[in-house]
Order: sequence, then C-alpha cells, then structure tokens
Amino acid sequence: MNKPLLIESRITEDVVFGRNVKVVQPVNIYGCEIGSDCFIGPFTEIQKTVRIGNRTKIQSHTFVCELVTIGDDCFIGHGVMFINDVFQSGGPARGDKTKWKSTTIGNMVSIGSNATILPVTICDNVVIGAGAVVTRDISMPGVYAGNPAKKIK
Repeated sequence: MNKPLLIESRITEDVVFGRNVKVVQPVNIYGCEIGSDCFIGPFTEIQKTVRIGNRTKIQSHTFVCELVTIGDDCFIGHGVMFINDVFQSGGPARGDKTKWKSTTIGNMVSIGSNATILPVTICDNVVIGAGAVVTRDISMPGVYAGNPAKKIK
C-alpha cells in the first residue's frame, strides 16, 4: 500500500511580523510580511512576497497568493481567494511566474466572504460584496458587487 507524503501546516522562519499580530492555527504562512496589530484566521494560506499592512484582519479559509499587497485597515472575509494566474495562454502557467500578475489592495478596503479577486488594483475606501468576482481595476471608492463586480453604491 502506498503512503502519502504528509506535510504539516506551519509558519516559516522567513515571515516578518509586526507587533501584536494574532494568528489562529492551523495556517500556512511563508516568505511574507505582516504588519502590526493584524489578525490571521485559521485555515489560511499566505504565500511568499505577500505584504499585508497594519491593522488588517484576514478571516478563515482565505488564500492569499504570491504577488498580492494588501493595505492598512483592511478586512478580508472568510473564504476570499486571490488569483495571480489568469491562464493567459489558455491554461495554467504551471509555475511559470512570468505569466503571473500582481494584485494591489488599497487602505480601508473590505472584501466580503467568498469573493474572488483576480490580478487587479483596488483603490482606498472600497467595499467588495460577498461572492463578488473582481475582474477589473477599481479606481473609485464605493460598494461593488456581482460577477463581474460592478459599482452599486
């Protein structure tokens, strides 16, 4: 009988934490920077090169992939998924990072549960509704919802 390779969730030594960060395990956090007074919920993965600003809260079951920057005073709801591979050649990049794109989230941004954020830039003071799919840059403050996300307020 074949046995799988078991890999435990962990926080690696190359993570830079600010002051007073709370992390609820299990999590996978590696090669990133997390600002002061942040909260990271359980079952969350934050990959290398990610930068998270001060006083940002990331709820459970969230995936923050490489090339994502999140500003200060943000709220990231349960089950939010950030995407860096848009399948530009018709399929997955298969580790070819030259095909990946970056995402920048401004300050005071709230993203509702189960939203999907493709490689975009979102300005300050934006609310993204639960379940929204953000496919384009957002340059004006407001409330956005739907698939694709559109300004509703």
